Amino acid sequence: MRFKKKVNKLLGEILVERGVITGQQLKAALDTQLKEGGLIGEVIVKLEFASEVDIAHCISFQYGFPYLPLENYEISQEVIKLVPKNVAQHYCFIAVDRIGDTLTIAMANPLNAEAIEDLEDLTSLKIQTFVSTASDIRNTIKEYYKNGS
Repeated sequence: MRFKKKVNKLLGEILVERGVITGQQLKAALDTQLKEGGLIGEVIVKLEFASEVDIAHCISFQYGFPYLPLENYEISQEVIKLVPKNVAQHYCFIAVDRIGDTLTIAMANPLNAEAIEDLEDLTSLKIQTFVSTASDIRNTIKEYYKNGS
């Protein structure tokens, strides 16, 4: 499964162009990423140059995945039961809706092809992906998987 960029620019470039971070902040983040590893968006958030929401919006713009804030989103227990809690936590996503043979998920890293393939195998459904923040997803997992499902 290959993901095609909607906008052929790196995430850091998009953040600078949109005025979310400065060129100097991007350089500092890239230096930190080189030393410590990790995804550039996570490094930028860790350095407090931008918020998770800023990063999610830019990934949404970059790849064309719609952004879905989860705060006031209602998810049915039938949808939650489709995915075990440990799988949702491991890949940092949450199933949010099912229509026919399509399962809609919100995930922090929508480019994680392994997660999507595993989920397709697990559920036998087509996967539609939205972008959300890791914090939003972790909070939603806590809320909906209260009984350790």
